[in-house]
Amino acid sequence: MTSIQSHFDDYAAFHATSGNKICHRIGIPMIVFSLLGLLSKIDSPFDPAIILIVISTMYYIRLSRVLAILMFLITLGFWFVARELPLIPLWALFVGGWILQGIGHSVYEKKQPAFVRNLVHLLIGPLWIANDVLPLRFRVARGVAGA
Repeated sequence: MTSIQSHFDDYAAFHATSGNKICHRIGIPMIVFSLLGLLSKIDSPFDPAIILIVISTMYYIRLSRVLAILMFLITLGFWFVARELPLIPLWALFVGGWILQGIGHSVYEKKQPAFVRNLVHLLIGPLWIANDVLPLRFRVARGVAGA
């Protein structure tokens, strides 16, 4: 399995400019938050948002226990709040988050998003930002500037 540092290094190659990083620091949390809210609206015996949280946490544990716990707590908090919002604001946040990603890549980075080449980057992006939230002495991957 690929190490967390390898994933972050690959992801960082597509997110080098400060403008793109800012767009991602804002846009990715918007997407994750709204996606969890939208998934929670699906009428199902099991909440699809919780299923996504559990599956992504299981994947993250294989990469880093520290970041897996942090992401679990963040996404659970997002889910508690987002599930209470109506659909229109959730869709606005979701679309707005993706627009920010597009601006970051087209205006600042001049590169296609990393997930176009590797879909795993859809899970790595939020983890990369979570790593950046940690104080420097606790960061899992060293020398990585967050999204």
